[in-house]
Amino acid sequence: MPDKVLFHINPRKYQKEIYENCKDKNCLVVLPTGIGKTLIALMLSIYTQKKHPGSKTLFLAPTRPLAEQHLVYFKKHLPELFAEMTLFTGKINPEKRKELWESSDIVFSTPQCIANDIRNNLYNLTEVSLLIEDECHRCLKNYAYTYIAEKYKEQSKNPKILGLTASPGTDKKTIEQIAKNLKIEAIELRTRESEDVKEYLQELEFEIIKIDFPKYLREIVDLIRKLYGKKIEELKNRKLLFEPPTKTNILKLQSKIMMMINSGNKHFNVLVGASVCAQAIKLSHLIELLETQTLYTSLNYMKSLFEQSNNNQSQAVKKITKNPDFNQAFIQLNELIAKNIEHPKLSELKKIIENSIMESPKNKSIVFTQYRDTTQKICKELNSIPGIISNVFVGQTKKRDSGLSQKEQQAIMNEFREGKINVIVSTSIGEEGLDIPEVNSVIFYEPIPSAIRKIQRAGRTARLMKGKLVILMTKDTLDEIFYYASRAKEKKMYRSIESIKKDMDNGITFDNVKEKEILEKQTEFIEDKEEKQKKLF
Repeated sequence: MPDKVLFHINPRKYQKEIYENCKDKNCLVVLPTGIGKTLIALMLSIYTQKKHPGSKTLFLAPTRPLAEQHLVYFKKHLPELFAEMTLFTGKINPEKRKELWESSDIVFSTPQCIANDIRNNLYNLTEVSLLIEDECHRCLKNYAYTYIAEKYKEQSKNPKILGLTASPGTDKKTIEQIAKNLKIEAIELRTRESEDVKEYLQELEFEIIKIDFPKYLREIVDLIRKLYGKKIEELKNRKLLFEPPTKTNILKLQSKIMMMINSGNKHFNVLVGASVCAQAIKLSHLIELLETQTLYTSLNYMKSLFEQSNNNQSQAVKKITKNPDFNQAFIQLNELIAKNIEHPKLSELKKIIENSIMESPKNKSIVFTQYRDTTQKICKELNSIPGIISNVFVGQTKKRDSGLSQKEQQAIMNEFREGKINVIVSTSIGEEGLDIPEVNSVIFYEPIPSAIRKIQRAGRTARLMKGKLVILMTKDTLDEIFYYASRAKEKKMYRSIESIKKDMDNGITFDNVKEKEILEKQTEFIEDKEEKQKKLF
C-alpha cells in the first residue's frame, strides 16, 4: 500500500479494498460520479510504477479537459520527483510527442491522440505497465479506446488494465463486450446504497415534480400526431414497417432503407418509403420538443423546417411544411408565444431556483436539458430572477458560433466555482467526467431514457454536502415514458453487472462463455426433465 508516497489523502475503506483487488487483475471499477475513482487510479499507478521501475502509465480520458483534470489531480497528490507527468494533445507537434513519450512516466491523453500516434508508428506501448481508461463505457466497436486496448494487449511486456465508469451500460451483452475488449478479469461495483459507500456520502433529497400538460399545448401536439400517424400508416401499407412505431425502430428502418438504396434498389416503393420515413422522424422529434421542451425550442425547430423547405434542401421537409395541420400547429404556437405563454415546466423551474436562492444566496444549481435552444431560453428566464446569475454550458460544434470552446467552458466553470455564476444550464457536456464544483441541487428539465446519462447527471450533487435532485415531468407525455425507461434500464444494468461479476467469481471468463451457455442449456434440460417426472408421480 503506497501510503508513504501519498499525502493530503486518506483513502476510504472501499477505495482501499477496490485498489487491493485491482493490483493483480485487469479490473472494471463501476463507481458513482464523485466518490473517488481517480484516487484508485492514482494508487494503482504508484503500485505499478514501483513494481515495474522505468515503465509507463497511460491514463486516457474522452476529452482534453478531463485528461488535464486527471493530470492536475496526480500532480497535486504525488511528490514532484516521483514521476515525469505529461499531457498529450493534438496541438503538440508529433515529433515532440515522440520525444515526450520517451521521457515521460505517466502520460495523460485522449484516446484519439494516442491511437493516431500508434497508427503512425510514432511509438509503441511496450513499456506501458498500466493502461487506465476513464469513462470506459465508450470502449465499444471501433472507438479509439478499443483500438488502443487491443494494441496494448499485443505490445505491452507487463499489461495491466483499469477501466473506470459510473455506468457501463444496461444490456448484459454490451457490458460483456466492454469487459472482453479490456480483457477484464474482475469487476468492482459500488452504488450510493452500498454499505461501505453510504457513510461517506451526504443525504440526497429526491423529488419528482409532476406537471399537467395544458390543453393549449395538447391541441398542437394532436395536430402533429395526426400527421405522424398518417406517415406511420403509409410505411405499414408499403410493407416497410413491421415493428411498433417507436423512434428507435423508425431510425433503424431509415438505416435499412438507405442501405437498400445504396446497394442499388431504386424501386419506387423504397424511394417513397425513404421520404416518408424521413418525415416521420422529423415529426417524432417535433412531438418530443412540444411535450418536453420550451415553446421557444419547438418554434425554432419548425422555423428551421420552413427554412429548409424554402431552400429546397429536402423534399421530405417540403411535404411536411405544405401540410395544413403542420401550418395550423405553427400558427397556434406563434399565437401562444406572442401572448408570452410558455411550457408550464419553465415557470416551475423558476420557482425552484428562486426558492433555492431565497434559502441561501450561496446556493448553486445545475439545470440539465437535452437541447441548446432550451438552454438559451431557460438561461434568459432564470436571469430575470433577482440574485440569479446564470450561464449556458454547451459543447463545441463545427459551427463555431453555436458552441463553446474548451477554453470558454473552463472559464465558465471557474466562474461557477468562484460564485460569480450560481446556476449553470447544461446540455450533456456537463454530464460526463468534468470537474464540476459541488452543487446544492441538480434539476432535470426533462427525464432522459438513457440510464448512463441519468446516473451521470444525478452524480453531480450530494457528495460533500447535502444535495437535492429534482426531475420535472409533464404528465401523460414522453417525459413519463423516458423516466420509467431509464429507471428500468438502471435496475437492469446493476442486475447485469452482478450477473457478470458472479460468473467471473465462479471462474467463467469470456473465453469459455460458450461452455457456460452449453452448461446452462444442459441444466435447463435436466431441470425440465425432473419437473416432468415429478408430474408423472
